[in-house]
Formats: sequence, C-alpha cells, structure tokens
Amino acid sequence: MTAIAERPLGLWLDERLFSSPGTLDVPLAIEVEARGPRHELAVVVLTQCNRPEELRRALASVRAQRGVDLQLVLVVNGAQAEDAARLVVPRLEQNDHFIVLPENAGIPGGRNIGAAAADAQVVMFLDDDAELLGPDVLAGVVARFAADDGLGAMAIRLVDHEGLTQRRHVPRVGSRSFARSGEVTHFIGAACAVRAEAFHAVEGFEQRFFYAMEESDLSWRLMDAGWSLWYAADLTAFHPRTTPSRHPGHVLLTARNRFWAAWRSLPLLVALAYVSIWTVLAVVRGGAARQVLAGYRQAWAARPHRRPMRWRTVWRMTRLGRPPVL
Repeated sequence: MTAIAERPLGLWLDERLFSSPGTLDVPLAIEVEARGPRHELAVVVLTQCNRPEELRRALASVRAQRGVDLQLVLVVNGAQAEDAARLVVPRLEQNDHFIVLPENAGIPGGRNIGAAAADAQVVMFLDDDAELLGPDVLAGVVARFAADDGLGAMAIRLVDHEGLTQRRHVPRVGSRSFARSGEVTHFIGAACAVRAEAFHAVEGFEQRFFYAMEESDLSWRLMDAGWSLWYAADLTAFHPRTTPSRHPGHVLLTARNRFWAAWRSLPLLVALAYVSIWTVLAVVRGGAARQVLAGYRQAWAARPHRRPMRWRTVWRMTRLGRPPVL
C-alpha cells in the first residue's frame, strides 16, 4: 500500500467530519447518489492500529472472498496519520476507501462513518481481530439478503481458536443453539451485516453510545421498523475468546447505554423490568453496584427522547424466544 500522503482516498472524509478544528462532528449518513449502490457488499473494518497482525489477517480473509462484487472501507479510528501509514495491508482497489479519523469516534460512530462511505446494497462490519473462515462467506451473506427482502440485518457464527462459540456470542437465550440458523431478536457486531436501506432508514448506530450495546439498540429499532434479523450458523468467522471486562469502564458504559436504549425504545413497564433484571445480573456477574448506578446517573442526566417500540414488536420478540427484558 502506498503512503497516505500519496493516496487522495486516504483522508477524503475529514472535511466532512470537522465543523471547527479539533471538534469531531460525526455524521450518521452522507448523502447517497440517486443512481443507487454500485456494489453488492461493502466490508467496513475499524482499527486503532494497535493490532497490525490481526488486521492483516482480517483484511486478507476479505480479499480471499469469491463470487461477490466487493468494496472495502478501512477506518482508522483515532490514530495518528503516521501510525496509519505504517499499516501493512492487502492492496486497495480503486473503489475502496481508507479513512483516517484523528479522534476516536467510538465503535458506533466509526461504523457510521464507514457505512456512509460505502457504496453497496449490504454493509458488513468486521472487527479488526476477526477473520472470515472460507472464501464463500460473503457470497452467502449476499445470497441471504437477496432471498429475503424483509431482512434488515444478520450475524454469522463466531468461533475461537478451538472452534467453540462463546455463550455471549449466541443471539438467543441459552448457548446450545449456536449451531442453529434462524430468525433472532438481536445480532453480535464482530461479524455482522446490514441492509444499507434499512440501516440509513433507522439512522444507523447511536453514536453517543461510544462502546457497548450499540448492536442491541440498532436491533430494536430495525425490528420496530418491520425488518427481520437472522443468525447464520452455517457461515463462520474467527474471533478470539475475550471478556467484556477487558475494556476500561465496561460496567459503567454498559449500564449507561443499557438505560439509554431502554428509555428510548421500550414501553415504560417493559423498560423498568429490563433495567431491573439487568441491574441484578450485572452485580451477580461481578459488576460493582457503584459503577452500575453511576452509569444510570449519567444516562438519566442525558436521557434521549422516548420513542417506544410498538407492543406488537414486543410480542414479536417474545414469540422469537427473547422478550426485551432479557
């Protein structure tokens, strides 16, 4: 890859991101040309340049895909230009984008920027430490969306070094259903795909979440807008076995974002039940009650406008095995 300074694609989005020097103004979407998307699928990969080997393998797994018209959008999320210039990644095609954000826009903000730059019918988000397993994964994703006009988002099965799927990566209650494909009520973000039309219609990820709960929040809004969600157990990606606690402030941020999502999207009685249940679970799982309550205080002080989902959406989620209290 040539140096950033030699590639006009490199920083093409920066002028749209900054309303004044040092102030990040992240757009939820950039105006899309009326001609329609050029590609079947775009893969958005966020990186902070701190996992170069993992990133190289992730991008190589994307380039190894066959049978799909593909665009790659690489977003350097909060790193210096010189660090980004040192990245060793597979070749970039003419229609690919390499975007450098001097400030960390957070996971949802960075993904929104990548999705806004994408020019495709379907946008896939892939973590920079994940790898697509097999050359036909993305063709399978495209085929799934083509077969179901009502499909808004899907996730593929994640496996670790031992070929096992962590319980928290199964989008259903219980861990035994990891090998069963089907309709679900939320998706896991490490290797997921959204229909661009649906994503922009519900205004993308909630960027102020920064980290944690952004996929669940988006799932609720997609379902309430009438879209379905799918878990594809037959398509797999590698993702290392990790724990959420590796992220600083995980307990506080998760509590804050969980409260925000419930306050905005759930009927009041359901929201109260949801927050109560997850408060108990967070403390039982080792989360400090003080951090949980601090997260709730932050959320209440900056609570969003309420746009509760319809009761028929609550019932639909319940019939699928996961009412929005779990």
